[in-house]
Amino acid sequence: MKRLEGKRALIAGAARGIGLAFARAYAAEGARVAIADIDLDRARAEAAGIDGAIAVHLDVMDQASIDASVADTVAKLGGIDILINNAAIFTAAPIAEITRADFDRVFAINVAGVLFTLQAVALHMIDRGEGGKIINMASQAGRRGEALVGVYCASKAAVISLTQSAGLNLIEHGINVNAIAPGVVDGEHWDGVDAFFARYENKPLGQKKREVGAAVPFGRMGTAEDLVGMAIFLATDEAKYIVAQTYNVDGGNWMS
Repeated sequence: MKRLEGKRALIAGAARGIGLAFARAYAAEGARVAIADIDLDRARAEAAGIDGAIAVHLDVMDQASIDASVADTVAKLGGIDILINNAAIFTAAPIAEITRADFDRVFAINVAGVLFTLQAVALHMIDRGEGGKIINMASQAGRRGEALVGVYCASKAAVISLTQSAGLNLIEHGINVNAIAPGVVDGEHWDGVDAFFARYENKPLGQKKREVGAAVPFGRMGTAEDLVGMAIFLATDEAKYIVAQTYNVDGGNWMS
């Protein structure tokens, strides 16, 4: 039997990158998947190529959108057994150049978005009374400070802390809350990350990406596919006794 046979998953930020890799992997393991994203057209296009997948609109900065996406998923799939909180944005700047607007946007998406999407799905799971699995996407950036990445690092540290608090609170309802902390993961988003460092460290485009890849003990940057094993495991009954943990999947970049 497939490991997620009969399960229903809502994956936030799943129209591209890591979230899309999770959606494909979950479907291959027998789950029905809601690809939830602010880019509904792209979500629909990707869902069309995945057996059992649907697309739902999700703007994690808008509570009405969060509530509607959960209701839409429940209506179309019959319930939600698994949530992956993957929607996030990246920013970088020296401390002297951080703006309040930039801070507010990053925390609205990376922290409040995680909390209130988690809350909405947890309320459904509690009402249904059958428990569930919630997986938040943290980062190695949440394990430490970085000179040019203060706001993003703080937001991911908050995700780790929220995972601990929510995990301790929700396990009484049979809801396991855990997180994954990726390291440096290659993908289209890294063009933007690389551009930030090119600007602030006065490096040619592409140099920072080569440097961080070479610094990973494993010997290369990660890929979205490197993360799917942990995402599947945490959603199975094999992980039923795991509560409030954040797992590093980063090629050895961080040890904790």
